[in-house]
Amino acid sequence: MAVLESNVAPASAAWPALRGGRIVAIDIFRALTVLVMITVNTWGGVVGLPAWMRHMPANADAMSFVDAVFPAFLFIVGMSIPFALQQRQRLGDSTVQLQLQVLQRALGLVLIGVFMVNAEGGFHAASMPLPITAWTLLIYLAAFGVWGSLRGGPALARSWRWAGLGLFALLAWLYRGGADGQSGMSPQWWGILGLIGWAYLIGCAVYMLARGRLGGVLLGLVFSAAYATLHWLDAVQASPGLALLFSQNGHFAHAVLVLSGCATALRFYGTGSQTDRARLWLWALAFAALLALAAALLRPEFKVSKILATPSWALYSAAACVLIFAALAQWVDGWGRSLWPALLEPVAANPLLAYLIPFVVGAAMGLVGWSWPELFSRSPGGVIFGLVYALLVAAAVKWLAARGVRLRI
Repeated sequence: MAVLESNVAPASAAWPALRGGRIVAIDIFRALTVLVMITVNTWGGVVGLPAWMRHMPANADAMSFVDAVFPAFLFIVGMSIPFALQQRQRLGDSTVQLQLQVLQRALGLVLIGVFMVNAEGGFHAASMPLPITAWTLLIYLAAFGVWGSLRGGPALARSWRWAGLGLFALLAWLYRGGADGQSGMSPQWWGILGLIGWAYLIGCAVYMLARGRLGGVLLGLVFSAAYATLHWLDAVQASPGLALLFSQNGHFAHAVLVLSGCATALRFYGTGSQTDRARLWLWALAFAALLALAAALLRPEFKVSKILATPSWALYSAAACVLIFAALAQWVDGWGRSLWPALLEPVAANPLLAYLIPFVVGAAMGLVGWSWPELFSRSPGGVIFGLVYALLVAAAVKWLAARGVRLRI
């Protein structure tokens, strides 16, 4: 997930340059998004929460703040794309090398996402040659072998990376799924990381086609929203050919959020952009208003649904993300302030590690038969625990990062 981590802006003759140095507002947004995601994931098993603290049902035509956390993750992926790709250009990557790097990162996210989804459901426990909790822990061991590093240095030696890939292959071979245990792994819904991988791939493709220019990115955003909308038309669904052509609507709805983040990064941090805070606020307000207006125009026909990844949900969420980031940029860039750097900075630099730690802890606890106290499974104890747990994960990431442990795709 290195695309979520790189904010160092390179100088590039091919594409418009972005400002150099760490972009603290992006770091804060990234870290807060990861920690809020950990919190709401922990709340998922808590009984007695109000509706606004849970995902809305697929057909509810509504969204809670929980339904906006994943969009914020996609938005920050998009904000990081211009910096990450231009940094690779500065390092001398050719177009083909750049495309291969993007493909490798996207497929890495998809690979981990698919394995995580199959660990959560679809397995036939009685046919598995080892407990699903042990199988799950081996996923993260394989991922660390391929993309991890120690002592803050480069990735582990090539032998470790090949061993990690071999372990992934072995785990896929050992997997038993289906009602009778005769089936293997399947993509299912790709998992959060897998969905990020596909949206990242689309976002990078648009950004490279646009050669880093804001107008081209916005055009790609419009195309993605249109594609995601056309899928839902009765005429499209009635035609097998058209239904197949527009069957990737969810990925393009997610790409709307990624490209909204790309556009915001270009407008706020392009070297040729107007840096006057009032003008940036006007742009953010106008951009968010257009996104929200498009969502409102679509909503009577297409419900707001995070589960179904409808275009109205994506556009409303993108509008909210633009305004939230504008506020953070004002706080950091406009007023020169920061926000809890001791815990947020390590998470911002290691988002994949932070995201996966709760899954590792959960699998390890399941393997040894431990569970959290009953108090944490109902409100208000579970609400407080979710908040504290996210902070404990942040502290763990800080401790690991200080000892050089990294996990970056």
